[in-house]
Amino acid sequence: MDWVETTGKSIDEATDRALAHLGVHRDDAEVEVIEEPKAGLFGRIRGEARVRARVRPSGPRPKRSRRSGGREDRPRNAAVRPDKPRSTTSNQGESPRRERDQSNRPRRSAAGAPSSVTQSEKNPTKEDTMAEGISLAEQGSIAKEFLVGLLASMNISAEVSVKELDEETVELSVNADPPTELGVLVGPRGTTLQALQEVTRTVVQSKSPSRTDRILVDVAQYRERRVAALGRFAQQVAQEVSDTGEERALEPMSAADRKAIHDALTDNPSVSTRSEGEEPRRFVVVVPA
Repeated sequence: MDWVETTGKSIDEATDRALAHLGVHRDDAEVEVIEEPKAGLFGRIRGEARVRARVRPSGPRPKRSRRSGGREDRPRNAAVRPDKPRSTTSNQGESPRRERDQSNRPRRSAAGAPSSVTQSEKNPTKEDTMAEGISLAEQGSIAKEFLVGLLASMNISAEVSVKELDEETVELSVNADPPTELGVLVGPRGTTLQALQEVTRTVVQSKSPSRTDRILVDVAQYRERRVAALGRFAQQVAQEVSDTGEERALEPMSAADRKAIHDALTDNPSVSTRSEGEEPRRFVVVVPA
């Protein structure tokens, strides 16, 4: 998955926003600090922190050849037999076996150039085809199949819809009429929903270990309603902090909820926010500006 760049008033805030965008825990992401905020006069902070993050790959990425524009490296003068798959022993520190059967080498013209392409170029191997993973639409289809099967096993009657939010994000929405029986999929403060999202993403990743984009799962528009409620709560806290002049630490929240608080108060000139603590007890602090 490509890197995602985010900014914030502090490195912690920028990191929280990146993790919320990716939809993963801190342990499942790679985070790099691009720029730190600079100290100004009278202890004020100038500029913003900038970080970039991506979902931690589940395994080593396939090696790319700089000369061939992305094809797998191959020793010079090593011809590939068209009726056998490529040797995979190079991943274990052994050199690929060179074929010495002259009859399988491509015929060359008088100028020395091959007279035709090799069989492996005509028919790419399965490893070549899967090098870049499966498409976002296919990932959404795998996730939907898993959720439909899960709902059936739980005797829950609901519909699952798939929507691509951008080039690297797909959202699966579970809805029912009435939605009362879907509460079991949400859990207290969305904890069950978060676990359901992680399991769904793991299922998709098992089908495409070389690429998994951002997989979001929502149940009965819970996430939308949760963000709206957190926004109202954040504004109330900001008013109290502004009136009293004292900072206030909120209760521990998930990365997604912390992001909702930060976003809700970004344009509020009377307060600023930062994140403190370690997962899973990380929390937001609202301070007077």
